[in-house]
Amino acid sequence: MTPNLNIKPDIKISVKQTFGIESNMEVSAFSKKNEFVPEIDKDYKFDADTTLAILSGFNHNKKVIVHGYHGTGKSTHITQIAARLNWPCLRINLDSHISRIDLIGKDAIIIKDGKQITEFKEGILPWAFQNPVALVFDEYDAGRPDVLFVLQRILESDGYFTLLDKNKVVKQNEYFRLFATANTIGLGDTTGLYSGTQQINQAQMDRWNIVTNLNYLSLEKEMEIVIAKNKNLNNAKGKEKVSNMIKVASLTRKGFVSGDISTVMSPRTVLHWAENSEIFKNIGYAFRVTFLNKCDESEKSIIAEYYQRCFGEDLPESMINVQK
Repeated sequence: MTPNLNIKPDIKISVKQTFGIESNMEVSAFSKKNEFVPEIDKDYKFDADTTLAILSGFNHNKKVIVHGYHGTGKSTHITQIAARLNWPCLRINLDSHISRIDLIGKDAIIIKDGKQITEFKEGILPWAFQNPVALVFDEYDAGRPDVLFVLQRILESDGYFTLLDKNKVVKQNEYFRLFATANTIGLGDTTGLYSGTQQINQAQMDRWNIVTNLNYLSLEKEMEIVIAKNKNLNNAKGKEKVSNMIKVASLTRKGFVSGDISTVMSPRTVLHWAENSEIFKNIGYAFRVTFLNKCDESEKSIIAEYYQRCFGEDLPESMINVQK
């Protein structure tokens, strides 16, 4: 059984010192970490507006939803803030397989006093609700309608959650926090880029206190991340190579948004490309195994053009030939 966390924030941290953002805000935090606190990525770069929105959620118990394109680091932004606050954090991906039972709980057969009995086992949602935990719902706009209606109950501000299956009312922990990420903003996918997303009930969207948008990083910030993870590229030649990689990624993002291609290079993909280029000592081959092989055959010629524009050389024909 998952233990109850009898802890509460006991320190204040400076937003300016911890996140490098010009702000006089101080945020409540925990002095000690436990098994539910994410690991810190020391090289992570924070977006100022998004960070302040998420910190307001932690500090003032506001429900925050972060939306933006794939690969912008929406979920990581929340978990990396939680890591620096030592705030217990759980992520749940609301894919089509997550059901109401998964969240609420279900009857289970157990052995008690030598007898086989049926007992209701609470799910992750009521447990988190009663503990000082930041709960993050990924792909919120892809959740099933029956699941979203369950979540609407905890979006209420009265601080209580009724477990109908157990005829029980549980009270919200003072330091329970709720976050979500989405590719769209509850109006459904009008672009055709995110199949599986759907419109979200407007009454439910109104219950989110703060909505923030996270875009892709600037070239300079993305380069800082890649160089920090690949120290041997921290020279003039290496920086030029990484800059061109990010320019290719930027073109795929623009192509993705405009509907020219269906696969996009996230900052994580650029990181993998840089690492693989050092392994194979061949930028073109590393590009192929890192990204190009994931792409639709009919789009490879467009992506090869992106590569040529940034690196000034063509990819080998064998890499981009469309299979008949």
